[in-house]
Amino acid sequence: MRAARLVEPGVIEVADVPDPVPDGSALLRVGYVGVCGTDSKIVSGAIPVASPRILGHEMVGVIVEAPAGSPHPVGSRVVVDPAVACGHCDLCVGSRPNLCRNGGLLGRDVDGVFAEYVVAPIESLVPVPEGVPDAAAALIQVLGTCVHAVRMVNPFPGQVAVVIGLGVAGQLITQLLSLRGVDVVGITRSRWKRDLAAASGAVAVAHPDMTASVVADVSGGRGPALVVEAVGTEQTLSEAITIAGIGAEIVAYGTTTGGGQGLPYFELYHKELTIHNPRAALMVDYHDAAALAASGKLALEPIVTDVLELDAAARAFDLVHDPASLKVLMQVGRI
Repeated sequence: MRAARLVEPGVIEVADVPDPVPDGSALLRVGYVGVCGTDSKIVSGAIPVASPRILGHEMVGVIVEAPAGSPHPVGSRVVVDPAVACGHCDLCVGSRPNLCRNGGLLGRDVDGVFAEYVVAPIESLVPVPEGVPDAAAALIQVLGTCVHAVRMVNPFPGQVAVVIGLGVAGQLITQLLSLRGVDVVGITRSRWKRDLAAASGAVAVAHPDMTASVVADVSGGRGPALVVEAVGTEQTLSEAITIAGIGAEIVAYGTTTGGGQGLPYFELYHKELTIHNPRAALMVDYHDAAALAASGKLALEPIVTDVLELDAAARAFDLVHDPASLKVLMQVGRI
């Protein structure tokens, strides 16, 4: 089969590799895969991996071989929970397998899904409801992580929330909060991404230079009750703390690595802020994400801006950093 793999930092090759062996798991034919920021950090070397490593952890595919007793028959469309969990550590036993002490991630710690076929345990499969287009279904994994993040704060109608960063996750979180009746202010430098957020439920959008005035106007000067940082830099996390209202909650969705400038720690104390740090997702989040995708309440397809073939994997990674792109998919096969 063909697969896109990392040979060394910065070098991606699409090559013929051995077909995977199910060995008690389900064998899936891959349809679409998504490229995300974690994949980019792996390619750049910021997240080191053993190589060669087949990349990727976001996919939608169809079951072509299932073990006896599988609740999902051959021919079912599914997405995969990409977390690898041991099932027996204290966190797994405590229903938090996303934090497994011995866990890993497809495409990072073991070979991933940028391939024509993959194997996955039955318990990691999430059925895709009828009516969800294949390309939109490829967003269910990242949508599940957004559902997990929003579940942490339980927002209610009439609250004001600010979403800093309107990339894929920022757009999805904006929609999820808007569905809950939250007044969302979306912040990004990109004009077209602001327009997309406004069309998808945000009550206001702003360039970062205008954040303070727009948020003050929407919140009546009180500041937001919730700030979601969806960029992943120390600077934007600091901005989230600065603009948060007294008693607010902050969701640090973006994965911040590095830094060194420090945070406004007095503001954390003075405002009695609560910071949530969601990591990955649980199966309940993925099932809820699949149901939301089928509900028609979310605008998923406008988030997909680029669809390439697997042989163009290197180009796909370039597009992830292109301001004109949002979600970049590769079509591996037909399902």
